[in-house]
Amino acid sequence: MSVQYRLLRLLRDLGPQSRAELAGRLEVPRPRLLAELDRLVEAGRVLEAGPAASRGGRRSTLVELHPGVRLAAVDLGASSVDIEITDGRLEPVASYAEPCDIRSGPNNVLARVTEILGKMRGQGHFTQLDAIGIGLPGPVSFRDGVPVSPPIMPGWDRYPVRDVLAREHGCPVVVDNDVNVMALGEQHSGVAHTVDNLLFVKIGSGIGCGVQVHGQIYRGAEGCAGDIGHIQVEPDGPVCSCGNVGCLEAFFGGVALARDAMSAASSGQSPMLAERFAAAGAVTARDVADGAAAGDVVCINLIRAGGRRVGQVLAGLVSFMNPSMIVIGGGLAGLGHILLAEIRSVVYQRSTPLATGNLPIVMSELGPRAGVAGAAVLASELAYRGPS
Repeated sequence: MSVQYRLLRLLRDLGPQSRAELAGRLEVPRPRLLAELDRLVEAGRVLEAGPAASRGGRRSTLVELHPGVRLAAVDLGASSVDIEITDGRLEPVASYAEPCDIRSGPNNVLARVTEILGKMRGQGHFTQLDAIGIGLPGPVSFRDGVPVSPPIMPGWDRYPVRDVLAREHGCPVVVDNDVNVMALGEQHSGVAHTVDNLLFVKIGSGIGCGVQVHGQIYRGAEGCAGDIGHIQVEPDGPVCSCGNVGCLEAFFGGVALARDAMSAASSGQSPMLAERFAAAGAVTARDVADGAAAGDVVCINLIRAGGRRVGQVLAGLVSFMNPSMIVIGGGLAGLGHILLAEIRSVVYQRSTPLATGNLPIVMSELGPRAGVAGAAVLASELAYRGPS
């Protein structure tokens, strides 16, 4: 990593620093540091921020990121788009969210992203972006910046998302799988900020896992590591969207839970779900959560059954990877303590005491912001990557 890159990351994460502090943290000779700082000042990346606190001698001058740095963070879900503009320290400057059907195709969705960013520019939140980070709800070739055979994204296969956005907005763009992005956000700004070996499990319409090893996202040889929703948990289970049978996602996740809730409603097993179905013509995972909170036994059992399946897969991952923490996020994290308790119970029971003795399994601290927070981290890493 170049000195400039490391220096900019330090200013991002720690705020204004004196030259002496920077030289000490980076472990580079002071003349080299001063030369790199001069280049960054000239490039408009950093500036002087006034005197540091006195330590008895001559007060040194603080250095900070230029306040004009602007990054765009885009979190595309199956049914929503969230966008934040941040400064160089990843503090939000503006945000926007709206429903968005990923199945409408890349031309429509990315055109809408461009429209939203254009409105944000028109409102004065930025004049030029330094980088864009974007998370997509499917497998992504991180190297090429394209989605690859994403099961819930018809028309997106190999679409040049990175190149299209870079051309449209005149800045570098980085694209990754949404759960990797959420893991980055939680590790940088959330409950996992002190953790280097992390499993971030997103339970939304489907299920995925962001894997961090020694503080770095592990993407695998082709970028599809962590696709745990398609690990088989029952050889004779229901058919999954991927075409195989018995996958974790076929048993649990927003789609599977809505399916099972509809069955419980139409059969009359759950009077509460039947009532919701009669009123709205459908039931969702939200109805299951409401039912569980009201003590509906069927709803509670649906959540517990899903938690057991997730715990079964995670127990294997814990034995294989020995993570420092597991974080549960995504839309179905709203199912709350019933889900979390079941996952914990299975993981702690099935994994070895050495692996679980100091293993917290917790809910995401950032919640729905994890995606945009991580996309901003990705964008900053790209913007700050100096020449080697």
